[in-house]
Amino acid sequence: MTGQQHTVHTVIDSPYGPLTLVAADAVLKGLYMVGQRHRPPEENFGEPDSRPFTEVVRQLDAYFEGELTEFDLPLRLDGTAFQRSVWEQLRKIPYGETRSYGELAENLGKPGASRAVGLANGKNPIGIIVPCHRVIGSTGSLTGYGGGLDRKQRLLAFEGASSDAPAPAPATLF
Repeated sequence: MTGQQHTVHTVIDSPYGPLTLVAADAVLKGLYMVGQRHRPPEENFGEPDSRPFTEVVRQLDAYFEGELTEFDLPLRLDGTAFQRSVWEQLRKIPYGETRSYGELAENLGKPGASRAVGLANGKNPIGIIVPCHRVIGSTGSLTGYGGGLDRKQRLLAFEGASSDAPAPAPATLF
């Protein structure tokens, strides 16, 4: 074995625009939106192949239909140890709830690290499934989101999460 990963991808439709799913050795390692910040170059996604994504697509469809509130998928979260610890904290935020960057930093035992938590949150490679959209500012504001604030507001509204911030002005997604 050479240590090389077999990476493939597929693109699916969603209520939030096309989503690019990426797998390495048949395990989901990326879910990217059109125009997403920190989106890797397309050449990193491997060849097109929808076969490894059957269960991912089934669970995403159920989520978008309002029938699934917690994903149960094997994930490959490639990042630094700190990023992975933040992403694991994101997975603990219940559907329909939000947490602040400061709360996540506290949960990690690093109360002064809210800015670093925000940076790690922004580099989450598996949006929606690892729910970085559920993180808000300490005042309830809808701070940055790699997929755009409009999508973040729509995802939070879809899940029934509240934010004290006014909704952002509608934006064109494409």
